[in-house]
Amino acid sequence: MLDHLIITVSDVERSLAFYQAALKPLNIKFFLPYQGAGDHPDLWGFGDGKKAFFWIKQGTPQTASLHWGFMALSNDAVDEFYRAAISAGASDNISPRARLEYYPGYYAAAVFDPDGYSFEVVHKS
Repeated sequence: MLDHLIITVSDVERSLAFYQAALKPLNIKFFLPYQGAGDHPDLWGFGDGKKAFFWIKQGTPQTASLHWGFMALSNDAVDEFYRAAISAGASDNISPRARLEYYPGYYAAAVFDPDGYSFEVVHKS
């Protein structure tokens, strides 16, 4: 089971704005800045307001090494995410649709964030 994920972004301010807009339809929000100490980097945490599970940090992105998916509560939420992400500066990877090649009930959309990371939002019914 996955507890958290940290990605490295080239411009924290740009990525904060992007993810705040793109993840809003999923009720995932930025709420937890973490000031690093020693060798630990500064982090910016997104989650449900109680627990952060998606974090960003400043650095050199490694976009080819990672793909992840967020869960959506409905197909409509997938569609809302896609529109919000594209409006916030994402580029299309996979437009919202049923992905029956995975299995019946899999509905998803995927985008590339401003650094080029590919991530997906999926509703599994």
